[in-house]
Amino acid sequence: MIKDHSKKYNDLTNLMNRLGTRIPETMIAFDSLHKASINEGILSSKTKELIALGIAITVRCDGCIAFHVHDALASGATSEEILETIGVAVLMGGGPAVVYGCEAMEALDQYIVLERNNDNG
Repeated sequence: MIKDHSKKYNDLTNLMNRLGTRIPETMIAFDSLHKASINEGILSSKTKELIALGIAITVRCDGCIAFHVHDALASGATSEEILETIGVAVLMGGGPAVVYGCEAMEALDQYIVLERNNDNG
């Protein structure tokens, strides 16, 4: 199953930027919706990213998993919080969520290695 989630994150970022040049109104609106939904509020950005990750797992979206594991970590989520989120997604999504939960765990492990390498290099 090994996928390069960091590459997926970067590739999708580039593709979404390209899509934004072709359908700018839609992508500007999507970006605004994303920012408004994830900004700090009564729920923290970290909590919102964890919710998004749980949904990404249950709807089986590879790209969403790469993004929301990345963004959950960037928002201050711990590995334990991400793993617990995977557990809740499994509860709600059953067997298929186990498969995509493994993808999320793999993304988490890859991002942690990258972070360590960046800290040491």
